[in-house]
This record gives sequence, structure tokens and C-alpha cells, in this order.
Amino acid sequence: MQLDNATFRKLLSQDLVEVMIRVGIIAFVVVMCVRIVAPFAGLVLWALILAVSLYPLQRRLAERLRGRQGGAATLIVVAALLMIGLPSVILGSSLASHIHDAYSTFKDEVITIKQPEPSVAEWPVIGETIYRSWSSVATDLPAFLKRLQPQLRNFAKSVLGAAANTVGGVFLFLGSLIVAGIMMAYGESGSRVILRILSRLTGPTKGLQLHRLSTATIRSVATGVIGVALIQALLLGVGFVLAGIPAAAVWALLVLLLGIAQLPALLVSLPAIAYLWWSGDASTASNIVFTVYLLLAGMADNVLKPLLLGRGVNVPMPVILLGTFGGMISGGIIGLFIGAVLLAVGYQIFMGWVDEAEEGTTTEPGQTKAVAPVVSPASE
Repeated sequence: MQLDNATFRKLLSQDLVEVMIRVGIIAFVVVMCVRIVAPFAGLVLWALILAVSLYPLQRRLAERLRGRQGGAATLIVVAALLMIGLPSVILGSSLASHIHDAYSTFKDEVITIKQPEPSVAEWPVIGETIYRSWSSVATDLPAFLKRLQPQLRNFAKSVLGAAANTVGGVFLFLGSLIVAGIMMAYGESGSRVILRILSRLTGPTKGLQLHRLSTATIRSVATGVIGVALIQALLLGVGFVLAGIPAAAVWALLVLLLGIAQLPALLVSLPAIAYLWWSGDASTASNIVFTVYLLLAGMADNVLKPLLLGRGVNVPMPVILLGTFGGMISGGIIGLFIGAVLLAVGYQIFMGWVDEAEEGTTTEPGQTKAVAPVVSPASE
């Protein structure tokens, strides 16, 4: 039975309208869901990263607690909150106290600045400018600050903005820990759901491979970047304390932040060595010992990072490292993980496509080509 042209057009138009309505409804639902979830995207991503990284520890702890998944997750979250929350509160209150004291000192006009030596004016290029500014500050500090009021106002806004972002980041991280604890308590069921989604998108075999790859990459970055930064901060912090470097804890924290940002710890250890020799409080033999220790600890990431980054993942270490660098530049600390996972998954998909092409041209009919596992058995 053949349909005439008018009937065919009518049926086609009806089907087209129905498809467009369905697509429009689906698009509307997707957009509304994204808008609802968007404010919590950072919290959920951090919680997912923390849950994946801490889940092996939670499983081992749950075995000791006779299978109590919720109890193990609660212990980990409480311990992490105490280790991170208490120092953050103490540091914040100390900083606020110092700011209040500085403001009170400035308000009471008890700040005194010594007049510069005449030799300062003889410094090349900038000597006269520094001498005039220094003399103006020492003579009448309030008037000098009044002239710089616009610049000081902009600087204060930048400092307050950075402080607000830091406080917000700390609270976001602490909230992510709590959500991560809930995720770890239901880790097995959540892992099965993610595996089902990936299997539906890419097929059972590819879905399982991508699931293992994503999990192993997150744990590899957590160990190879944050773990190495923490180890290096501890090594240098101990060295700073033993060598008598002032504010050793602050410098150790700076080393941790530089390590996460993928910057060399020598930026801190070299000035510490210079201060060690400049202060002249210790003997030459002691300075030599601490210099060697601080140099080795400052370069420890060059040995630890190749050993730990990319461990257990069947992806070249430069790919993981490139993903962490690019993710850090484009998305901050959370980009370390997202960039590494996306680049690793993209690499595996691309190489899978290349292998399929080679398989079609090199294998004989009826033969199959073995596919290497995405991760090593030890990483599961």
C-alpha cells in the first residue's frame, strides 16, 4: 500500500512536531536541573573527589568496625574536621587579632618611623626617590597615608576580597568533607550507579574501563600532587624548626600551597638557607648540615612525583602531569583532578579508536586482539 504525497507530508509534519515538542521538554528539564544544581556543583565535585580518594581508607576502617560503613565514614570526617577546622579557626583568630592590634596602634598614632640615613639618597637610580618618600613617612605619616588613600583603598579591597575567598574556600572544603562522608557511607551503591551510567553511555566493557580509569586517576593525583606536597611541607617544616627559622609553621604552609600549585619548594627553602647563613647564630658545620638537608627536602618532589603520580593508571605519566597543570591553570585546585581525569579519559578513548583501526587492518578474520586493562590490578 502506497501513501500519496499529501498523506506522507501530513504524517511527516505530525511526527516532526511531536519530536520537536519532546526535544523541547527534555531541553527545558535539563536546563532547569542544571540551574538548580549549579550552586552546589563545586561542593559536590569536591565531595566526590574526597570520597574517591578516602574510600580505600574507609573500607579498611570499616573492616575493623565489623562492616559499619557509616561509622567508619563518620570517624574519618570527624578526624579531618578536627585536623583542618581547628587550625583554620586558630589561624583566623590570630590574624584578626594582629589586624586589630595594628589598627589600634595606627589609630592611637604611636607608630614611629626612623629617619633614613643620608647614604640612602646615594643609591643608584632609585635612591633619591626612596629617600624622599622615607623622609615624608617619618616626618608626617598620617599626611603621607592621606595622599595614598586611593591606592590604599584599592589594596584594602583586594586584601578583603582575598580573605573572603579564602574563608569561603575553607568552609566549602569543610562542607565537602561532610558530604564526602555521606558518599563514602553509600560508596558501593554509588559506585554501581556511576558504573551503570558509564556503561549505558559507552557500553559495558568501555564503561567498566572508564570507571576504573577515573577512580585510579583521582587517587593518583591525590597521592602524586597533594600527597607529595604534604610530605615535602612536613620535611621542610621539621628542618625549619630544627634550624631555628622564624615562623616555621607559616613557611611550611607556604611550601604546601606551592606544592599544590605545582611550583618548586626551592622558592622557600633557598631564602631559608640564605637567612641561616646571614643570621650567623649557628656554627659553620651546623649550617652546612641544614643547608644540605633543606636543599634535598626542597628537591624531594623531583623524586617523589615520578614515583607516585600516575601510579596504577595505564596512562603515561606526562599525560597525567599535563592534565594537572592545565586543570590547575584553568580551574584552580579542583582543576588538578578534573583536568587529569578528562585528559586521561580522552587519551584512552583516542588510543582505543587507534587500536580499533589497527585491529581492523592487521588481524585476520575470526581473530581477536587482546586489549590491555586500563588500570593495574593493584590499583583496584
